[in-house]
This record gives sequence, C-alpha cells and structure tokens, in this order.
Amino acid sequence: MSDPSFLHRGSSGVTIELRVQPRARRTALETSGEALKAAVTVPPEDGKANDAVIALLAGEWRLPKSSFTVIKGATARSKTLRVSGEPATLAALIGGWVRDHG
Repeated sequence: MSDPSFLHRGSSGVTIELRVQPRARRTALETSGEALKAAVTVPPEDGKANDAVIALLAGEWRLPKSSFTVIKGATARSKTLRVSGEPATLAALIGGWVRDHG
C-alpha cells in the first residue's frame, strides 16, 4: 500500500502536512479525503496550539512528543511537522492508523 498523501518519507524520519483548527469544541484527529486535520481546543497563542497538536499526534500514534518538530507554518493553520525515526516504520504506523480511522 502506498503512503497517505500527507506523509512524505525522508532520510531521518517523515514529514506530515496537516491543517489545524484551533479553538475547536473538541480535540480530534481525522483524515478528510487526502488531508490530515487536527482540531484542538486551545487558542493559537504562544505556541499552545502547536503543543496541543504535537500532544494529539503523539497520543494517537503512540510516539514520544520529542520526536515531533514543527518545521513549517508555526503560526499558520497549514503546518508541516517532522517526525524523527525510521521512515519505513513510521510510514507503516501512520498508514495503519489512517486505515483504521479513515
């Protein structure tokens, strides 16, 4: 199976492209078509929404928060995050999550 369109493999991990909705009614992670969407209840102030997104992804995918880094879009709704680790392992883990929750 091919990787989800929001996931790109690199040499030291993967990058994830997602759309964030701050100040949502509830925290949720979902796929919508080919996109990954994260809703968090905190406001986009002082990096709080970024921290909440990382906590959400880490919890859903059972990865340490320290493996996530926002590399693009720190103050925007559209973000790119790097997930450090073995690319094939991460792609399989995230791809499996997409199949289970898609």
